[in-house]
Amino acid sequence: MFGTRNNLIEQVPAVGWHTWVEQNDGILLDVREPTEWAQGMLPDSVTISLGFLPASLGRLDTDRPVLVVCRSGNRSMVAAQFLVRNGFTAANLKGGLSAIGYAS
Repeated sequence: MFGTRNNLIEQVPAVGWHTWVEQNDGILLDVREPTEWAQGMLPDSVTISLGFLPASLGRLDTDRPVLVVCRSGNRSMVAAQFLVRNGFTAANLKGGLSAIGYAS
């Protein structure tokens, strides 16, 4: 279902996430679990847990690039790769929310 290789997925630096979203009219996708969302999220995030992503692709606009976030950047990389294989333009927040000190 998901891949593990970094197939040239753009790595967005933690300090540049907001600029990336604005400049690309992007969607911010948080693929953590509901218990993690309760600890804090970036503004305007769409929330779809990684395990539910395949069944939830219809919630995302294929015409808008997606910046995927998680706690450390691992799950979001997997999700970004999956999105790219399914026709989306996607990038990964490098280091995840931990890199910006936003949530644990």
